[in-house]
Amino acid sequence: MLRLMELKLPLDHTEDDLKAELCARLKVPASDVVNFTIARRGYDARKTDRIFLIYTLDVELKNQAAVFKRFHKDHNITPTPDTTYKLVTKAPAAMKHRPVVVGFGPCGLFVGFLLAEMGFKPIILERGKVVRERTVDTFGLWRKRILNPNSNVQFGEGGAGTFSDGKLYSGIKDGMNRVRKVLVEFAAAGAPDEILFISKPHIGTFRLVSMIENMRAKMIEMGAEIRFQNQVTDIEITEKNGERRVRGVVLDNGERLETDHLVMAVGHSARDTFQMVHDLGIFMEAKPFSIGVRIEHPQAMINERRFGKHAGHPLLGAADYKLVHHCSNGRSVYSFCMCPGGTVVAATSEPGRVVTNGMSQYRRAQRNANSGIVVGITPDDYPGGVLAGIDFQRHWEDVAFKVGGENYNAPGQLVGDFLAGRASTALGSVTPSYKPGLTLTDLSQCLPDYAVAAIREAMPVFGRQLKGYDMPDAVMTAVETRTSAPIRITRDESFQSLNTKGLYPAGEGAGYAGGILSAAVDGIRVAEAVALSIAA
Repeated sequence: MLRLMELKLPLDHTEDDLKAELCARLKVPASDVVNFTIARRGYDARKTDRIFLIYTLDVELKNQAAVFKRFHKDHNITPTPDTTYKLVTKAPAAMKHRPVVVGFGPCGLFVGFLLAEMGFKPIILERGKVVRERTVDTFGLWRKRILNPNSNVQFGEGGAGTFSDGKLYSGIKDGMNRVRKVLVEFAAAGAPDEILFISKPHIGTFRLVSMIENMRAKMIEMGAEIRFQNQVTDIEITEKNGERRVRGVVLDNGERLETDHLVMAVGHSARDTFQMVHDLGIFMEAKPFSIGVRIEHPQAMINERRFGKHAGHPLLGAADYKLVHHCSNGRSVYSFCMCPGGTVVAATSEPGRVVTNGMSQYRRAQRNANSGIVVGITPDDYPGGVLAGIDFQRHWEDVAFKVGGENYNAPGQLVGDFLAGRASTALGSVTPSYKPGLTLTDLSQCLPDYAVAAIREAMPVFGRQLKGYDMPDAVMTAVETRTSAPIRITRDESFQSLNTKGLYPAGEGAGYAGGILSAAVDGIRVAEAVALSIAA
Protein backbone atom coordinates (compact mmCIF):
# COMPACT_ATOMS: atom_id res chain seq x y z
CA MET A 1 0.00 0.00 0.00
CA LEU A 2 0.98 3.65 -0.37
CA ARG A 3 0.90 6.16 2.45
CA LEU A 4 -0.45 9.53 1.33
CA MET A 5 0.22 12.35 3.79
CA GLU A 6 -0.91 15.95 4.23
CA LEU A 7 -4.23 15.59 2.46
CA LYS A 8 -6.22 18.71 3.40
CA LEU A 9 -10.02 18.95 3.19
CA PRO A 10 -12.65 21.36 4.53
CA LEU A 11 -14.24 20.45 7.85
CA ASP A 12 -17.61 19.51 6.37
CA HIS A 13 -16.55 17.13 3.63
CA THR A 14 -17.96 13.75 2.64
CA GLU A 15 -16.24 10.39 2.20
CA ASP A 16 -16.70 10.84 -1.54
CA ASP A 17 -14.83 14.15 -1.28
CA LEU A 18 -11.98 12.38 0.50
CA LYS A 19 -11.75 9.73 -2.21
CA ALA A 20 -11.91 12.37 -4.93
CA GLU A 21 -9.11 14.34 -3.30
CA LEU A 22 -6.80 11.31 -3.00
CA CYS A 23 -7.49 10.46 -6.68
CA ALA A 24 -6.63 14.01 -7.70
CA ARG A 25 -3.47 13.97 -5.62
CA LEU A 26 -2.32 10.63 -7.06
CA LYS A 27 -3.65 11.42 -10.53
CA VAL A 28 -5.55 8.15 -10.83
CA PRO A 29 -9.19 7.40 -11.72
CA ALA A 30 -11.52 6.28 -8.93
CA SER A 31 -11.71 2.84 -10.52
CA ASP A 32 -8.01 2.32 -9.71
CA VAL A 33 -8.59 2.68 -5.97
CA VAL A 34 -8.99 -0.80 -4.48
CA ASN A 35 -9.24 0.38 -0.88
CA PHE A 36 -8.10 3.11 1.49
CA THR A 37 -8.04 3.56 5.26
CA ILE A 38 -7.38 6.51 7.52
CA ALA A 39 -4.00 6.20 9.23
CA ARG A 40 -4.20 9.59 10.94
CA ARG A 41 -6.60 12.53 11.15
CA GLY A 42 -5.82 15.89 12.68
CA TYR A 43 -6.92 19.44 12.12
CA ASP A 44 -5.49 22.86 11.29
CA ALA A 45 -7.33 25.51 13.32
CA ARG A 46 -4.86 28.37 12.97
CA LYS A 47 -7.55 30.35 11.11
CA THR A 48 -10.85 29.90 12.92
CA ASP A 49 -12.89 30.86 9.85
CA ARG A 50 -11.16 28.21 7.71
CA ILE A 51 -10.54 25.01 9.67
CA PHE A 52 -9.24 22.04 7.71
CA LEU A 53 -8.95 18.36 8.47
CA ILE A 54 -5.53 16.91 7.69
CA TYR A 55 -5.41 13.24 6.67
CA THR A 56 -2.81 10.55 6.28
CA LEU A 57 -4.25 7.69 4.22
CA ASP A 58 -3.08 4.19 3.41
CA VAL A 59 -4.16 3.49 -0.15
CA GLU A 60 -4.26 0.26 -2.14
CA LEU A 61 -4.20 0.82 -5.90
CA LYS A 62 -4.15 -1.05 -9.15
CA ASN A 63 -0.81 -0.46 -10.88
CA GLN A 64 0.60 0.68 -7.53
CA ALA A 65 4.25 0.33 -8.51
CA ALA A 66 3.76 2.64 -11.48
CA VAL A 67 2.08 5.28 -9.32
CA PHE A 68 4.84 5.16 -6.72
CA LYS A 69 7.48 5.43 -9.45
CA ARG A 70 5.77 8.58 -10.70
CA PHE A 71 5.82 10.16 -7.23
CA HIS A 72 9.03 8.69 -5.82
CA LYS A 73 10.47 12.16 -5.13
CA ASP A 74 7.38 13.32 -3.22
CA HIS A 75 8.12 12.90 0.51
CA ASN A 76 4.37 12.89 1.26
CA ILE A 77 3.84 9.72 -0.81
CA THR A 78 5.71 6.70 0.54
CA PRO A 79 5.25 2.96 0.99
CA THR A 80 3.05 2.27 4.01
CA PRO A 81 5.37 1.44 6.90
CA ASP A 82 4.97 -1.84 8.76
CA THR A 83 3.99 -0.84 12.30
CA THR A 84 3.12 -4.38 13.43
CA TYR A 85 4.75 -5.14 16.76
CA LYS A 86 6.81 -8.34 16.80
CA LEU A 87 7.68 -10.04 20.08
CA VAL A 88 11.43 -10.10 20.59
CA THR A 89 11.70 -13.65 21.97
CA LYS A 90 9.91 -16.46 23.79
CA ALA A 91 10.44 -17.71 27.32
CA PRO A 92 12.81 -20.65 27.72
CA ALA A 93 11.36 -24.01 28.70
CA ALA A 94 12.57 -23.53 32.27
CA MET A 95 13.36 -20.39 34.29
CA LYS A 96 15.03 -20.36 37.68
CA HIS A 97 12.87 -17.45 38.88
CA ARG A 98 9.98 -15.53 37.41
CA PRO A 99 10.44 -11.81 36.69
CA VAL A 100 8.78 -9.49 39.19
CA VAL A 101 7.19 -6.15 38.26
CA VAL A 102 6.50 -3.58 40.98
CA GLY A 103 3.65 -1.24 40.08
CA PHE A 104 0.58 -1.67 37.89
CA GLY A 105 0.24 1.72 36.25
CA PRO A 106 0.64 2.17 32.46
CA CYS A 107 4.31 1.19 32.54
CA GLY A 108 3.93 -1.86 34.80
CA LEU A 109 0.84 -2.87 32.85
CA PHE A 110 2.80 -3.11 29.60
CA VAL A 111 5.90 -4.65 31.16
CA GLY A 112 3.68 -7.37 32.56
CA PHE A 113 1.56 -7.69 29.43
CA LEU A 114 4.55 -8.12 27.10
CA LEU A 115 6.33 -10.54 29.41
CA ALA A 116 3.15 -12.60 29.73
CA GLU A 117 2.63 -12.54 25.97
CA MET A 118 6.15 -13.91 25.50
CA GLY A 119 5.52 -16.66 28.05
CA PHE A 120 7.58 -15.43 31.01
CA LYS A 121 4.69 -15.59 33.51
CA PRO A 122 5.59 -12.42 35.45
CA ILE A 123 4.48 -11.64 38.98
CA ILE A 124 3.07 -8.09 39.24
CA LEU A 125 2.91 -6.46 42.67
CA GLU A 126 0.63 -3.47 43.26
CA ARG A 127 0.36 -1.74 46.64
CA GLY A 128 -3.17 -0.48 45.87
CA LYS A 129 -6.48 -2.16 45.17
CA VAL A 130 -8.24 -3.38 42.03
CA VAL A 131 -9.60 -0.49 40.04
CA ARG A 132 -13.26 -0.76 41.10
CA GLU A 133 -12.41 -0.79 44.80
CA ARG A 134 -9.87 1.94 44.24
CA THR A 135 -12.55 4.09 42.61
CA VAL A 136 -14.71 3.79 45.74
CA ASP A 137 -11.77 4.87 47.93
CA THR A 138 -10.95 7.78 45.63
CA PHE A 139 -14.52 9.05 45.80
CA GLY A 140 -14.20 8.68 49.58
CA LEU A 141 -11.75 11.60 49.57
CA TRP A 142 -13.69 13.66 47.06
CA ARG A 143 -17.07 13.22 48.73
CA LYS A 144 -16.35 12.43 52.39
CA ARG A 145 -12.82 13.85 52.96
CA ILE A 146 -11.51 10.38 53.86
CA LEU A 147 -8.09 9.50 52.42
CA ASN A 148 -6.78 5.94 51.99
CA PRO A 149 -2.98 6.39 51.60
CA ASN A 150 -2.65 3.19 49.53
CA SER A 151 -5.80 3.52 47.40
CA ASN A 152 -6.36 6.91 45.79
CA VAL A 153 -5.68 8.93 42.64
CA GLN A 154 -2.00 7.93 42.74
CA PHE A 155 -2.04 4.31 43.94
CA GLY A 156 -3.96 1.29 42.69
CA GLU A 157 -4.66 -0.62 39.50
CA GLY A 158 -4.04 1.57 36.48
CA GLY A 159 -1.85 4.08 38.30
CA ALA A 160 -2.30 7.85 38.24
CA GLY A 161 -3.32 7.67 34.57
CA THR A 162 -6.66 6.07 35.46
CA PHE A 163 -7.94 9.32 36.98
CA SER A 164 -6.91 11.59 34.15
CA ASP A 165 -8.03 12.57 30.68
CA GLY A 166 -6.62 9.34 29.28
CA LYS A 167 -4.47 11.22 26.78
CA LEU A 168 -2.58 8.95 24.39
CA TYR A 169 -0.33 11.41 22.62
CA SER A 170 3.25 12.25 23.41
CA GLY A 171 6.39 13.84 22.03
CA ILE A 172 8.44 10.66 22.45
CA LYS A 173 10.76 9.68 19.62
CA ASP A 174 10.36 5.94 19.49
CA GLY A 175 9.70 3.30 16.88
CA MET A 176 6.07 3.56 15.83
CA ASN A 177 5.67 -0.18 16.25
CA ARG A 178 5.76 0.22 20.06
CA VAL A 179 3.36 3.16 20.01
CA ARG A 180 1.06 1.21 17.72
CA LYS A 181 1.26 -1.80 20.05
CA VAL A 182 -0.03 0.31 22.94
CA LEU A 183 -2.91 1.73 20.92
CA VAL A 184 -3.87 -1.65 19.42
CA GLU A 185 -3.99 -3.35 22.83
CA PHE A 186 -5.99 -0.49 24.34
CA ALA A 187 -8.48 -0.65 21.48
CA ALA A 188 -8.76 -4.44 21.82
CA ALA A 189 -9.49 -3.94 25.53
CA GLY A 190 -12.37 -1.54 24.90
CA ALA A 191 -10.91 1.86 24.09
CA PRO A 192 -12.66 3.61 21.16
CA ASP A 193 -11.26 2.54 17.78
CA GLU A 194 -10.62 6.16 16.85
CA ILE A 195 -7.51 6.18 19.08
CA LEU A 196 -5.85 4.29 16.22
CA PHE A 197 -6.01 7.26 13.86
CA ILE A 198 -6.95 10.61 15.42
CA SER A 199 -4.01 12.91 16.12
CA LYS A 200 -4.84 13.54 19.79
CA PRO A 201 -6.50 10.36 21.06
CA HIS A 202 -7.95 10.13 24.55
CA ILE A 203 -10.02 7.58 26.46
CA GLY A 204 -11.49 9.21 29.57
CA THR A 205 -11.59 7.88 33.12
CA PHE A 206 -14.67 5.63 32.97
CA ARG A 207 -13.52 3.83 29.83
CA LEU A 208 -10.04 3.45 31.30
CA VAL A 209 -11.49 1.54 34.24
CA SER A 210 -13.14 -1.20 32.17
CA MET A 211 -10.26 -1.27 29.70
CA ILE A 212 -7.72 -1.98 32.45
CA GLU A 213 -9.92 -4.74 33.85
CA ASN A 214 -10.03 -6.38 30.42
CA MET A 215 -6.26 -6.18 30.02
CA ARG A 216 -5.77 -7.66 33.49
CA ALA A 217 -8.00 -10.63 32.59
CA LYS A 218 -6.04 -11.23 29.39
CA MET A 219 -2.73 -11.09 31.25
CA ILE A 220 -3.92 -13.69 33.74
CA GLU A 221 -5.01 -15.93 30.85
CA MET A 222 -1.46 -15.61 29.46
CA GLY A 223 0.09 -16.74 32.74
CA ALA A 224 0.73 -13.54 34.68
CA GLU A 225 0.13 -13.44 38.43
CA ILE A 226 -1.17 -10.09 39.67
CA ARG A 227 -1.18 -9.36 43.39
CA PHE A 228 -2.98 -6.35 44.80
CA GLN A 229 -2.37 -4.77 48.22
CA ASN A 230 1.17 -6.18 48.16
CA GLN A 231 3.74 -3.47 48.82
CA VAL A 232 7.47 -4.08 48.43
CA THR A 233 9.27 -2.95 51.60
CA ASP A 234 12.78 -4.27 50.85
CA ILE A 235 14.93 -5.43 47.95
CA GLU A 236 17.44 -8.20 48.60
CA ILE A 237 20.78 -7.43 46.99
CA THR A 238 23.94 -9.53 47.06
CA GLU A 239 27.43 -8.31 46.27
CA LYS A 240 30.20 -10.49 44.86
CA ASN A 241 33.49 -9.40 43.33
CA GLY A 242 32.32 -5.80 43.39
CA GLU A 243 29.06 -6.52 41.52
CA ARG A 244 25.70 -5.87 43.16
CA ARG A 245 22.81 -8.03 41.99
CA VAL A 246 19.10 -8.34 42.84
CA ARG A 247 18.06 -11.63 44.46
CA GLY A 248 14.52 -10.96 45.63
CA VAL A 249 11.99 -8.70 47.30
CA VAL A 250 10.29 -8.63 50.70
CA LEU A 251 6.61 -7.67 50.96
CA ASP A 252 4.82 -5.78 53.71
CA ASN A 253 3.27 -9.07 54.90
CA GLY A 254 6.76 -10.55 55.44
CA GLU A 255 6.66 -12.78 52.35
CA ARG A 256 9.85 -13.12 50.31
CA LEU A 257 9.89 -13.60 46.54
CA GLU A 258 13.05 -14.68 44.77
CA THR A 259 13.83 -13.10 41.43
CA ASP A 260 16.82 -12.18 39.29
CA HIS A 261 14.86 -9.64 37.24
CA LEU A 262 13.03 -6.90 39.13
CA VAL A 263 11.26 -4.08 37.28
CA MET A 264 10.58 -0.98 39.36
CA ALA A 265 7.61 0.61 37.57
CA VAL A 266 6.33 2.66 40.49
CA GLY A 267 4.62 5.99 39.85
CA HIS A 268 5.88 9.50 40.52
CA SER A 269 4.30 9.58 43.99
CA ALA A 270 5.87 6.42 45.51
CA ARG A 271 7.88 8.49 47.96
CA ASP A 272 8.41 5.75 50.54
CA THR A 273 9.70 3.46 47.79
CA PHE A 274 12.11 6.16 46.61
CA GLN A 275 13.41 6.40 50.19
CA MET A 276 13.88 2.61 50.34
CA VAL A 277 15.73 2.55 47.01
CA HIS A 278 17.96 5.39 48.15
CA ASP A 279 18.69 3.71 51.51
CA LEU A 280 19.77 0.56 49.63
CA GLY A 281 22.44 2.52 47.80
CA ILE A 282 20.84 2.15 44.37
CA PHE A 283 21.99 5.02 42.18
CA MET A 284 19.53 7.91 41.93
CA GLU A 285 19.70 11.56 41.00
CA ALA A 286 17.54 14.63 41.50
CA LYS A 287 15.78 15.90 38.37
CA PRO A 288 13.74 18.94 37.31
CA PHE A 289 9.97 19.06 37.67
CA SER A 290 7.37 21.84 37.97
CA ILE A 291 5.06 23.51 40.46
CA GLY A 292 1.98 25.65 39.97
CA VAL A 293 -1.80 25.66 40.00
CA ARG A 294 -4.83 24.35 38.12
CA ILE A 295 -6.82 26.93 36.19
CA GLU A 296 -10.46 26.67 35.05
CA HIS A 297 -12.26 28.51 32.25
CA PRO A 298 -15.65 27.94 30.63
CA GLN A 299 -15.10 25.24 28.01
CA ALA A 300 -17.51 27.10 25.69
CA MET A 301 -15.17 30.10 25.72
CA ILE A 302 -12.13 27.97 24.88
CA ASN A 303 -14.08 26.29 22.06
CA GLU A 304 -15.10 29.65 20.60
CA ARG A 305 -11.58 31.09 20.83
CA ARG A 306 -10.00 28.06 19.19
CA PHE A 307 -12.66 27.12 16.63
CA GLY A 308 -14.71 30.26 16.04
CA LYS A 309 -17.96 29.56 14.18
CA HIS A 310 -17.04 25.86 14.05
CA ALA A 311 -17.17 25.48 17.86
CA GLY A 312 -19.20 22.41 18.74
CA HIS A 313 -18.47 20.55 15.52
CA PRO A 314 -18.49 16.80 16.34
CA LEU A 315 -15.19 16.11 14.58
CA LEU A 316 -13.45 18.84 16.58
CA GLY A 317 -14.93 18.05 19.99
CA ALA A 318 -13.91 20.08 23.03
CA ALA A 319 -10.99 22.37 22.24
CA ASP A 320 -7.64 22.07 23.96
CA TYR A 321 -4.70 24.46 24.06
CA LYS A 322 -0.97 24.58 24.69
CA LEU A 323 0.64 27.71 26.08
CA VAL A 324 4.17 28.65 27.12
CA HIS A 325 5.95 31.84 28.18
CA HIS A 326 9.60 32.42 29.01
CA CYS A 327 9.71 34.98 31.81
CA SER A 328 12.07 37.84 32.59
CA ASN A 329 13.18 36.05 35.79
CA GLY A 330 14.49 33.14 33.71
CA ARG A 331 11.57 30.84 34.49
CA SER A 332 9.29 29.12 32.01
CA VAL A 333 5.54 28.95 32.60
CA TYR A 334 3.51 26.48 30.58
CA SER A 335 0.17 24.71 30.43
CA PHE A 336 0.35 21.11 31.59
CA CYS A 337 -2.02 18.15 31.28
CA MET A 338 -4.82 20.23 29.77
CA CYS A 339 -8.22 18.56 30.28
CA PRO A 340 -11.03 19.84 28.03
CA GLY A 341 -14.51 19.55 29.50
CA GLY A 342 -13.22 18.04 32.72
CA THR A 343 -12.79 18.56 36.44
CA VAL A 344 -10.03 19.48 38.89
CA VAL A 345 -9.52 16.63 41.33
CA ALA A 346 -7.99 16.06 44.73
CA ALA A 347 -4.88 13.97 44.05
CA THR A 348 -3.02 13.69 47.34
CA SER A 349 -1.66 10.34 48.50
CA GLU A 350 -0.47 11.47 51.94
CA PRO A 351 -2.60 12.59 54.90
CA GLY A 352 -2.58 16.29 55.74
CA ARG A 353 -1.57 17.44 52.27
CA VAL A 354 -3.39 18.95 49.28
CA VAL A 355 -2.49 18.17 45.67
CA THR A 356 -4.49 19.02 42.54
CA ASN A 357 -4.72 17.31 39.16
CA GLY A 358 -7.15 17.24 36.24
CA MET A 359 -9.30 14.57 34.62
CA SER A 360 -12.17 14.23 32.17
CA GLN A 361 -14.42 11.60 30.67
CA TYR A 362 -14.42 10.44 27.06
CA ARG A 363 -17.14 12.90 26.03
CA ARG A 364 -15.35 15.84 27.68
CA ALA A 365 -18.78 17.31 28.38
CA GLN A 366 -18.27 19.12 31.71
CA ARG A 367 -18.71 22.90 31.76
CA ASN A 368 -15.08 23.84 32.49
CA ALA A 369 -11.75 23.40 30.79
CA ASN A 370 -8.87 22.95 33.19
CA SER A 371 -5.12 22.82 32.91
CA GLY A 372 -2.06 23.01 35.05
CA ILE A 373 -0.25 26.35 34.82
CA VAL A 374 3.15 25.41 36.13
CA VAL A 375 6.64 26.81 36.51
CA GLY A 376 9.73 24.76 35.76
CA ILE A 377 12.19 24.24 38.61
CA THR A 378 15.53 22.45 38.90
CA PRO A 379 17.50 20.80 41.71
CA ASP A 380 19.15 24.20 42.29
CA ASP A 381 15.79 25.33 43.68
CA TYR A 382 15.71 22.60 46.31
CA PRO A 383 19.28 21.86 47.48
CA GLY A 384 19.80 19.20 50.11
CA GLY A 385 20.40 15.89 48.40
CA VAL A 386 18.82 13.44 46.00
CA LEU A 387 15.46 13.33 47.80
CA ALA A 388 15.21 17.06 48.50
CA GLY A 389 12.64 17.47 45.73
CA ILE A 390 10.23 15.31 47.73
CA ASP A 391 10.70 17.56 50.76
CA PHE A 392 10.05 20.57 48.52
CA GLN A 393 6.81 19.05 47.23
CA ARG A 394 5.67 18.09 50.71
CA HIS A 395 6.31 21.59 52.05
CA TRP A 396 4.00 23.25 49.53
CA GLU A 397 1.40 20.49 49.84
CA ASP A 398 1.43 21.07 53.62
CA VAL A 399 0.95 24.80 53.08
CA ALA A 400 -1.97 24.19 50.70
CA PHE A 401 -3.63 21.90 53.26
CA LYS A 402 -3.34 24.51 56.03
CA VAL A 403 -4.44 27.46 53.88
CA GLY A 404 -7.34 25.38 52.55
CA GLY A 405 -8.69 24.87 56.06
CA GLU A 406 -7.09 21.55 57.08
CA ASN A 407 -10.08 19.58 55.77
CA TYR A 408 -8.77 18.71 52.26
CA ASN A 409 -10.33 21.84 50.76
CA ALA A 410 -7.94 23.37 48.24
CA PRO A 411 -6.98 27.05 48.34
CA GLY A 412 -8.34 28.98 45.37
CA GLN A 413 -8.30 32.47 43.88
CA LEU A 414 -9.74 34.33 40.91
CA VAL A 415 -7.23 35.31 38.26
CA GLY A 416 -8.14 38.99 38.53
CA ASP A 417 -7.44 38.99 42.26
CA PHE A 418 -4.23 36.99 41.80
CA LEU A 419 -2.92 39.54 39.30
CA ALA A 420 -3.95 42.43 41.57
CA GLY A 421 -2.32 40.87 44.64
CA ARG A 422 -5.47 40.67 46.76
CA ALA A 423 -7.27 37.74 48.34
CA SER A 424 -10.46 36.51 46.69
CA THR A 425 -13.64 36.70 48.74
CA ALA A 426 -16.31 35.65 46.23
CA LEU A 427 -16.57 33.62 43.03
CA GLY A 428 -17.55 35.12 39.70
CA SER A 429 -18.94 33.51 36.57
CA VAL A 430 -16.76 30.37 36.76
CA THR A 431 -17.89 27.66 39.19
CA PRO A 432 -14.89 25.61 40.38
CA SER A 433 -15.12 21.84 40.04
CA TYR A 434 -12.65 20.76 42.76
CA LYS A 435 -14.05 18.37 45.36
CA PRO A 436 -14.34 18.22 48.32
CA GLY A 437 -14.33 22.04 48.16
CA LEU A 438 -12.48 25.31 47.62
CA THR A 439 -11.37 27.93 50.16
CA LEU A 440 -10.93 31.37 48.62
CA THR A 441 -7.71 33.05 49.66
CA ASP A 442 -4.49 34.62 48.34
CA LEU A 443 -2.49 31.98 46.43
CA SER A 444 0.75 33.94 46.71
CA GLN A 445 1.25 32.24 50.08
CA CYS A 446 0.90 28.79 48.48
CA LEU A 447 3.76 29.00 45.96
CA PRO A 448 7.41 30.10 45.93
CA ASP A 449 7.82 33.82 45.25
CA TYR A 450 9.53 33.20 41.90
CA ALA A 451 6.61 31.02 40.78
CA VAL A 452 4.10 33.69 41.78
CA ALA A 453 6.04 36.35 39.86
CA ALA A 454 6.40 34.13 36.80
CA ILE A 455 2.69 33.20 36.63
CA ARG A 456 1.69 36.86 37.11
CA GLU A 457 3.88 37.81 34.18
CA ALA A 458 2.68 34.93 32.01
CA MET A 459 -1.09 35.33 32.42
CA PRO A 460 -1.47 38.55 30.36
CA VAL A 461 0.76 37.01 27.70
CA PHE A 462 -1.46 33.93 27.60
CA GLY A 463 -4.42 36.30 27.31
CA ARG A 464 -2.91 37.61 24.10
CA GLN A 465 -2.09 34.15 22.81
CA LEU A 466 -5.63 32.93 23.56
CA LYS A 467 -8.00 35.86 23.89
CA GLY A 468 -9.79 35.91 27.24
CA TYR A 469 -7.45 33.45 28.93
CA ASP A 470 -6.64 36.00 31.63
CA MET A 471 -10.33 36.68 32.30
CA PRO A 472 -10.72 37.98 35.87
CA ASP A 473 -13.30 35.32 36.83
CA ALA A 474 -11.16 32.30 35.85
CA VAL A 475 -10.43 30.20 38.93
CA MET A 476 -6.99 29.04 40.06
CA THR A 477 -6.65 26.12 42.49
CA ALA A 478 -3.47 25.18 44.38
CA VAL A 479 -1.24 23.32 44.46
CA GLU A 480 0.00 21.29 41.47
CA THR A 481 3.23 19.52 42.51
CA ARG A 482 3.13 16.06 40.91
CA THR A 483 3.91 16.98 37.29
CA SER A 484 6.63 14.33 37.25
CA ALA A 485 8.92 12.45 39.60
CA PRO A 486 11.51 14.63 41.37
CA ILE A 487 14.10 11.83 41.03
CA ARG A 488 15.54 9.52 38.39
CA ILE A 489 16.70 5.99 39.19
CA THR A 490 19.58 5.93 36.73
CA ARG A 491 19.97 3.03 34.29
CA ASP A 492 22.38 1.94 31.56
CA GLU A 493 21.94 0.90 27.93
CA SER A 494 20.61 -2.51 29.05
CA PHE A 495 17.87 -0.70 31.05
CA GLN A 496 19.38 -1.97 34.32
CA SER A 497 20.42 0.13 37.30
CA LEU A 498 23.88 1.62 36.94
CA ASN A 499 25.10 -0.18 40.04
CA THR A 500 22.62 -3.01 40.69
CA LYS A 501 22.25 -5.72 38.07
CA GLY A 502 18.84 -7.27 37.62
CA LEU A 503 17.06 -4.07 38.69
CA TYR A 504 15.19 -2.35 35.84
CA PRO A 505 13.96 1.19 36.65
CA ALA A 506 11.03 2.00 34.37
CA GLY A 507 8.37 4.55 33.58
CA GLU A 508 7.37 7.83 35.12
CA GLY A 509 8.37 7.13 38.71
CA ALA A 510 11.89 6.18 37.66
CA GLY A 511 12.15 9.39 35.65
CA TYR A 512 11.87 7.95 32.13
CA ALA A 513 8.35 8.91 31.03
CA GLY A 514 5.69 11.58 31.36
CA GLY A 515 2.16 10.41 30.66
CA ILE A 516 0.25 7.25 29.77
CA LEU A 517 1.65 6.66 26.29
CA SER A 518 5.32 7.35 27.04
CA ALA A 519 5.11 5.24 30.22
CA ALA A 520 3.53 2.35 28.33
CA VAL A 521 6.15 2.53 25.58
CA ASP A 522 8.94 2.59 28.16
CA GLY A 523 7.34 -0.48 29.69
CA ILE A 524 7.56 -2.26 26.35
CA ARG A 525 11.22 -1.36 25.98
CA VAL A 526 12.02 -2.60 29.47
CA ALA A 527 10.03 -5.81 28.93
CA GLU A 528 12.09 -6.45 25.80
CA ALA A 529 15.31 -5.97 27.76
CA VAL A 530 14.18 -8.31 30.55
CA ALA A 531 13.04 -10.97 28.09
CA LEU A 532 16.30 -10.93 26.14
CA SER A 533 18.30 -11.10 29.38
CA ILE A 534 16.40 -14.15 30.63
CA ALA A 535 16.45 -15.90 27.27
CA ALA A 536 20.15 -15.26 26.67
